[in-house]
Amino acid sequence: MRPIYLDNNATTRTDPAVVAAMLPFFSEQFGNASSAHAFGSEVAGAVKQARKSLQALLGTAFDHEIVFTSGGTESDNAAILSALDNKDGRNEIVTTAVEHPAILALAEHLEAARGIIVHRIGVDALGRLDIDAYQGALGPRTAIASVMTANNETGTLFPVERLAEMAHGAGALFHTDAVQAVGKVALDLKTTEIDMLSLSGHKLHGPKGIGALYLRKGTPFNPLVRGGPQERRRRGGTENVPGIVGLGKAAELAAAGMSEDLPRIRALRDRLERGILGIGRCFALGDTENRLPNTSNIAFEHLEGEAILHHLNRAGIAASLGSACASGSMEPSHVLRAMNVPMTALRGAIRFSLSRDTTIDDVVCVLNLLPDIIARLRALSPSEQESAPVAANSSRSPELTL
Repeated sequence: MRPIYLDNNATTRTDPAVVAAMLPFFSEQFGNASSAHAFGSEVAGAVKQARKSLQALLGTAFDHEIVFTSGGTESDNAAILSALDNKDGRNEIVTTAVEHPAILALAEHLEAARGIIVHRIGVDALGRLDIDAYQGALGPRTAIASVMTANNETGTLFPVERLAEMAHGAGALFHTDAVQAVGKVALDLKTTEIDMLSLSGHKLHGPKGIGALYLRKGTPFNPLVRGGPQERRRRGGTENVPGIVGLGKAAELAAAGMSEDLPRIRALRDRLERGILGIGRCFALGDTENRLPNTSNIAFEHLEGEAILHHLNRAGIAASLGSACASGSMEPSHVLRAMNVPMTALRGAIRFSLSRDTTIDDVVCVLNLLPDIIARLRALSPSEQESAPVAANSSRSPELTL
């Protein structure tokens, strides 16, 4: 049996067409994009084309609103720190309790090191933001609000266009970490009030180590990385040309295939989820009516996710406990804790995340193997109970069984 990879929210396979596009820029077209000679100008043209490809995917008004970075974490940090530097007299951040660690760790550091006040807005049992609490936290001292477009663990989508308008109503900037959303949902940033948006190449079949920050024209910005004149002096350092070209190609492929790929991926995800829920004593996490098309997070009552993953891995199936950035931690997911997932299921959540590489055979194979894995683990579980407790989304299970 060939390995089955269902951990695409952690990282995706670099598309072969992306690799092919990158290769010449390691050898034949090796010039520095900032150089004035022919070697440099040829490479600079490739960087510009990549910027335009990303502009088309994001729906930005201008290609120069794209600033290339090393990835989502750098983009997140640059956005938050710049807003604090440029909003005189404003020392507060509004964010959510379910953000990626790239936001939450920075916020925690800023509290301790600079006395910044951070408002972490909660979510309900389906992972949906408390809009009233968000509105209440915005005020005359808010420098920036930062809310993810899609949650990396549950796939739940947030109404970032509306949230941006609310932030502007308080005179604050608005940033969204869209690392999980770019290439999976349609975006048209020029029609929104979003000031800054972060993305990462390896989440959309591009290379690792490259990302971008969308910076709306006119938004005040202080560089995080200072140096030369690259990126219009918004991000110093010699351009990672192979990575930039790869990200541009990945954006081009995502834009071209979105209308066909996403419905197919959603259908595969739904079939996988129906089959897993049919096993019983498990339930889907997040807002199942408003989420990414590729993500399904299933909580198994009275089981340990680590044990499930171990057996899946032995069978050649890759999935995740949730965020790859939290793997190895003994603490339950901060996202699931914020959602008040019952203690009986808090440690039994498994995230399956699909991509355009996922096939129906992959889904069928998982559904053939997983029931036996769960049955064997339940037989060994000291806390196993005969009856299934009622939990979030459990009312959906009967109609979703095969």
